[in-house]
Amino acid sequence: MAPRERAFETDALSYLDGLYATALRLTRNEDDAEDLVQDTYVKALRFAGRFEPGTNLKAWLYTILHNTYRNQRRDAARDPVASDTDLVENAAELPGRADTPEQILLRGTLDAELQAAFDSLPEAFREAVWLRDVEEFSYGEIAQMVQVPIGTVMSRIARGRRLLYERLTAASGKFSRMAEMRENLESRDQVRTS
Repeated sequence: MAPRERAFETDALSYLDGLYATALRLTRNEDDAEDLVQDTYVKALRFAGRFEPGTNLKAWLYTILHNTYRNQRRDAARDPVASDTDLVENAAELPGRADTPEQILLRGTLDAELQAAFDSLPEAFREAVWLRDVEEFSYGEIAQMVQVPIGTVMSRIARGRRLLYERLTAASGKFSRMAEMRENLESRDQVRTS
């Protein structure tokens, strides 16, 4: 293996944890998230020659991840749904699934109200806020990843944050703490965009 290829693989694998966390956010299922990340790396390694050294590898990998996810959802929508009625009827009696590693990690770092409010956001807002505030991508990078105009990304982030703020303040009396968090997020974005 050539040194350039080895360096590419090493650099690409350094983003594994972040890609998995994002895949888990998108799929909400451990097995599907693992498959999505695996498919992402297969495509990235297959098309490594198209990657331009010196450009943003992280954004390139996340773009592949989002495109792969979108393609999988589109393909799944075309497949007919088969159901096992016995399994469906007995599903209510099955014990709940264990928490995912991401849920355990987030529960340890986010309080329960914030976690519940974040999970309740519509998918498009949740995805945009996650990519901006957790993964720290720029608006332009997010726009390329999810293939929408930058204005749409900015709108989704603003609306997602506002919904998150409203749900948190409605769920608790922690108005001053949430107002402080909102101001911090807004000032951080102003610094980054200037």
